[in-house]
Amino acid sequence: MIIKTAIKKNSTFFTPERLFMLSVLAVNGGNYLYNLILGRILGPAQFSDAAVLITFLLVLSFMAMTFQLVTAKFSILFKNETYKIFISKTYEYAIIVGVLIGVLIVLFSNQLQQVFNTSSSNMFTIFGIGVPLYFLMSVNRGVFQGKKQLKSLSITYQTEMLSRLLITLALLFFFKIQSSIVIAIGVLISFCFGLVPFNFKNINLKTTYVFKVSQYKQVRSFFIITAFYEFTQIIINNSDILLVKHYFDAYQAGLYASLALIGRIVYFVAWMFVMLLLPNVVQLKKEGKATAPILFKYVAYIAVIATVIVIGCVLFPELAITLLFGDCYLEIAPLLWKYAFATGLFAISNIFAYYYLSLDRYVPVVLSGIFGLLQIGLVICFHNSLDQVVQMQIVAMILLLVIQVLFFFLDQKIKSKNN
Repeated sequence: MIIKTAIKKNSTFFTPERLFMLSVLAVNGGNYLYNLILGRILGPAQFSDAAVLITFLLVLSFMAMTFQLVTAKFSILFKNETYKIFISKTYEYAIIVGVLIGVLIVLFSNQLQQVFNTSSSNMFTIFGIGVPLYFLMSVNRGVFQGKKQLKSLSITYQTEMLSRLLITLALLFFFKIQSSIVIAIGVLISFCFGLVPFNFKNINLKTTYVFKVSQYKQVRSFFIITAFYEFTQIIINNSDILLVKHYFDAYQAGLYASLALIGRIVYFVAWMFVMLLLPNVVQLKKEGKATAPILFKYVAYIAVIATVIVIGCVLFPELAITLLFGDCYLEIAPLLWKYAFATGLFAISNIFAYYYLSLDRYVPVVLSGIFGLLQIGLVICFHNSLDQVVQMQIVAMILLLVIQVLFFFLDQKIKSKNN
């Protein structure tokens, strides 16, 4: 009897959502381990090249996230034949977009090498070949996310992370190949593993069923605004690393890349809440229930996590740098808490934007775009030191969060008046 009661309690505690959170934490931990090992093995100068490729991977993930979020949302809203045609068409468009972007990266690999001061152009060529696979993988994940098949969703993230970690390390240790090429090969192969599990039944490119005009417009509108928002994510999350790589030498850029990696812990932890937020908000709206409480819950979670991380960076910056990257990166220890603070502000702002995106409300998305461009402008104008680069991000993110919070309360006030 006691054993049965314990099993029942455990099954209640380990809900699919909580297991998915644990899985996301494990995946983020693995990705951090991957970056930390590269930082220690390669040193600041070579790690700056690796950071460019990793940043390209993050940029790609945000671009492909458009397809994943659109797939997730309409996997909830569409049923039967409408759902089947939607999924088939989404795969079709994902392949087309993936091939186009991949071809552009390959064609302009030499120019990319010059702009970002990397040691090789072949790293971009190899990366470009894998781009179509990533878009396929994202639509597949969108199906799992929308249908709340969190076990399968977790597996796709785990297989991608583990394969990239193990393959890259194996190539680095057993073969004398340029490090940037090794990293690119590891990324390419990980895209293949990230397709597992894959449901081929969802692909039917020969279907003759046609969307209703209203359905087509609904999907198109959400796709366009989501693409715009993911573009703002790219700007805010990655423009600083690419600009630093452009304006500073390889050593300084490598130091900054390690700073960004540690400081972004809060953002990557917050991402698991974003993954759960969209389908939950869409479902609550569909059922006519209040959606604000779930926003408050996730904002509170992220605020607590961000506060703990920032305090840790204030109290133990040198310890964190030494443990994670080694003594050769200690130069950027004073900047650690500042970068973590900027990232924490952005993570909280991000929850507001995704919340309204789930409700088909787009003003917060536009606001994110405006302040993303402001961040780029500030860094371009003020980059005398790495400290100044971080300060500009703090200014932009404080303004963004204040505006997002003001918009929320104004929106709630208008709603209460109308009701």
